[in-house]
Amino acid sequence: MAKSKKTKTEIAWGHLFEKYNILQEVERYGKYIISADEIREFREPRLMAKFDHSINLPDLFINNNLSILPITRGNYIISHINTYHKFEVIEKEVLHIEVPSHIQSLTPQNIKGESIALNFALISGVFEDFLEDSELCPTVCGRMGTDKFSFEISSTIKADTNVQIQVENSQIEIDAAYEGINYLTLIEAKCDISDDFLIRQIYYPYRVWKDKVDKEIKLVFLVYSNSVFSLYEYAFDNPNHYNSLKLKKQKDYSIEDMSISVSEIEKISSSVTSVEEPKVPFPQADNFKCIINLCELLMKEDLNKEDITNKYAFDNRQTDYYTNAGRYLGIIGKKQVNGERRYFLTAEGFRYLKLPYKQRQLEYVRCILSHELFNEILISYFKTGEMPEKSVIVDFMKKYKLYNINSDSTYFRRSSTVESWISWIVCLINYNDS
Repeated sequence: MAKSKKTKTEIAWGHLFEKYNILQEVERYGKYIISADEIREFREPRLMAKFDHSINLPDLFINNNLSILPITRGNYIISHINTYHKFEVIEKEVLHIEVPSHIQSLTPQNIKGESIALNFALISGVFEDFLEDSELCPTVCGRMGTDKFSFEISSTIKADTNVQIQVENSQIEIDAAYEGINYLTLIEAKCDISDDFLIRQIYYPYRVWKDKVDKEIKLVFLVYSNSVFSLYEYAFDNPNHYNSLKLKKQKDYSIEDMSISVSEIEKISSSVTSVEEPKVPFPQADNFKCIINLCELLMKEDLNKEDITNKYAFDNRQTDYYTNAGRYLGIIGKKQVNGERRYFLTAEGFRYLKLPYKQRQLEYVRCILSHELFNEILISYFKTGEMPEKSVIVDFMKKYKLYNINSDSTYFRRSSTVESWISWIVCLINYNDS
């Protein structure tokens, strides 16, 4: 789907593609090597060549099956290459962890970035359990240059075809490295939820260190959001092939009480005070976890639309959808600052994020169910044990004065969000504790 208004990065890439005939060069030679100095003519390379998720790529790249990788300290390759890997979706029990009793400075409420999340995971024993290693010591992290190496990467336009790439002295950054008795583990940490990740973030560090130590190297992606540590361990079947990674293990951990019962949800449903439908676009934002994660992002600072799009795994439309969903719930606001629209976390949004996990989720549930439509559908679900059909959800929706929904097709699109939010509420329930 094409994006709406172009970002500064997309506009700058448009100028570069036109000036250097990049599409024609890739068509002719299979690749185009562009320098940081050439990119800098229009915008800083650090803003122009950092796309952590496939959805962040400019339209010119997406529409032409292109991607970009650094190959030296000052050069990048643009080609038909598959640079991303989708996170595997595995629904598993969240394992409970504890922080040593003498630690007072680290609490779930003050984990506001990757470095604190990493420290928390280390001292709580998450890494020791997940890695099945002991005497873990932090070692080689931060920025460093690569040695010279080459690899194959899958083509995005020809099946079973590879592109050859050579790298020398490209800059990498390792978020954390822990060496134990048996392994050296390299970790990439994120505090944003996404569908995929840039393989380079674990592949380049792997190539740098695999021949420098005798121990087996473990590669781990850590994602922290909403009090849950999600860890993914990957391994490359073929060290010389960028796309040969396979998931070896996945686990989720939390220090907080995550037990939520049916009765607790039903109590909110029966006692919640209903609110009037706001004059805000009715939500089209299916992943409620992303709404919470966006609030975590806004807790750090107010952001404009392009900031959110660049920092998060959104395109322009999704930024609109998810900020509007937060506004619909009253947890995100928007304001004009020097002629620029900026989004911020409301007082209610701040209050929720300062609560322990269980109370926080129940407040989000209350917030959703304060809109009668959602409460009515949840009650229907509890009565029948099944999610209503979309046509039935649409009939429910038409009973309420929902802002700016003027056609059946729009009702059906928005019904997906209603279904998804109710499913999110139901998935909170630990039926063993009910």
